[in-house]
Amino acid sequence: MTFEETLARLEEIAQALDRDDLPLEQALRLFEEGIVRLREASAVLTEADGTVRTLVETADGVFEARS
Repeated sequence: MTFEETLARLEEIAQALDRDDLPLEQALRLFEEGIVRLREASAVLTEADGTVRTLVETADGVFEARS
């Protein structure tokens, strides 16, 4: 699942959980899935943040990634 798909799924879950007619069992399953999806999205963002932080502009304006 891509990051964008994960965000879209999280939005669907949030909208479903906002409904008053959702049975408790289904709400709990959706909540659990939401936690999993949130952790996935967070991991992707953490990795992207690390990549961005390692980009360094050299004197000639070229960007390179450093580990």
